[in-house]
Amino acid sequence: MTEPALVEDYHAATASERHLPEHPVIWDETLRDGEQTPGVHFSPEEKLRIAELLSDVGVAILNAGIPVVSDKEARAVHLLAHAGLKAKVLAAARTVPADVDAVIASGATHIAIFVAASNVHLRFKLKMTQEEVLQASLRSVRQAKEAGLHVAFVTEDTVRAPFDFVERLYREVQEAGADRLVVSDTVGIMTPLTFRWYLQEFRRRIQPRDLSVHCHNDFGLATANTLTALECGAIAPHVCVNGLGERAGNASLEEVVLCLESLYGVHTGIKTEKLYELSQLVEEISGIPIAANKALVGYNAFSHEAGIHTHGILAHTLTYEPLQPEVVGRERHMILGKHSGKAALVEKLKERGMTATDPMLLDLLQRVKTETEARSKEDLHHFLLEYRRLYERPGLSDEDFWTMVDVVGIRAVSA
Repeated sequence: MTEPALVEDYHAATASERHLPEHPVIWDETLRDGEQTPGVHFSPEEKLRIAELLSDVGVAILNAGIPVVSDKEARAVHLLAHAGLKAKVLAAARTVPADVDAVIASGATHIAIFVAASNVHLRFKLKMTQEEVLQASLRSVRQAKEAGLHVAFVTEDTVRAPFDFVERLYREVQEAGADRLVVSDTVGIMTPLTFRWYLQEFRRRIQPRDLSVHCHNDFGLATANTLTALECGAIAPHVCVNGLGERAGNASLEEVVLCLESLYGVHTGIKTEKLYELSQLVEEISGIPIAANKALVGYNAFSHEAGIHTHGILAHTLTYEPLQPEVVGRERHMILGKHSGKAALVEKLKERGMTATDPMLLDLLQRVKTETEARSKEDLHHFLLEYRRLYERPGLSDEDFWTMVDVVGIRAVSA
C-alpha cells in the first residue's frame, strides 16, 4: 500500500519559486542568545555539556558566547574552542578592538562582529553616527581577518534601519573581508511576505556571498520568517534549542530543522532522532520548562486523548500526526481522560493481553471519564502559582538587590 503523501504535491508545485540551500549551515545560538533568556545562566562546564551534544547532533556552528563579558565567559569560550568539537566554535564581539582581541585569544575559529544599524539604536543606545558605525565595523572586520578568523558581520535591528545605510554598510564590510553577512529581525516585526521582499532586495543590492538570518519570536513568526529566508537563498539560519532567547526567544532549532527535513526534503545533516534528548538537556540546564504544547518536543506533541483522534491514529498514524515520533526521538502516548473513546481502551488492554465485551468497555469508559472529571485541580493550581512566582520575575529578587546596595554603601541623594 502506498503511504499517503504528507503535503500532496504543493511543495513540489512551488519549488521553482524557492532558492533553498542544498547544504544549510545550522548556526546554533543557544549558548549566547539562549543564555540571554531572562533568569538563565550557564557555567562553563554546563556550556560544554550542551556544546558536546549540539556537536554530536550535527550542528555546524555554535556561538559559545562573548568572551569580553567576564573572565568566566572567556573561560567558557576557551573551553569550547579547545574541546575538539566537530562543530565550528564561534564567539561574538562588538565593533571594539578589545572585544575582537578577546575572541582571538579564546581560540575560536569563527567570529560574529555585531553592531546596531537602526536610527533608534544609533541615537539612543550607541550615540554614534552612521559614519562612525561604518568605520568601527571596517576596523573590526579587518582586525579579525588579519588574525585569520572566519568573519560573520551582524547588524542588530537590520530591518528597521534605512536601507541605503544597510546597503553601504554591508557592501563595504564584505569588500573588507567579511565572509558571511547576517540580517537580523531583532524585535521580530517581519512577516514572511515582507521578509521575502526585504531579502530579495538585500540580495539584489548587496549580492552577499553568504547570507545568514537571525529572527526573534516576538510575534511568534521566528520559524516562519527563518524558513522564508531559506527560501530566499539564506544559507545559515540562526536557531536556539527550545526557542530560547531574549524576550519571546529565537527561531527554534528543532522546528527549523524538521521543517527543512520533512516539509522541504532538504537534508540538514542533523541527527533528528537526538533532538528530544538535546531539548531535555537544555530544559534541565537552563531551568526553562518546555511548554506542553511546544511543537515537536513539547510533552503533548505526540499525545492523543480525543476519541476520534485515537481511533484515527490506531488506524494510521498519519491521520493525526505529520511524522513518526521516533524521527525526533519521541514516543507516542494515548492519554486516558474525559475525551477518550473505546478504541483507546482496547489498545490499552492489549498491554496485558486482555479483551473486553462491548458492555464492559462502555462501563470502563464511563468510569475513566467520571474519574478524570472528578479529580481536583488543587495540585495544578499550586504548580501554576509556583511557576508564575519563579518566571514572572526571574533573576535576582528586589530584596537581595537592596541588601547588596546596603552592603556597597549606596545612599539616597538628599533633596
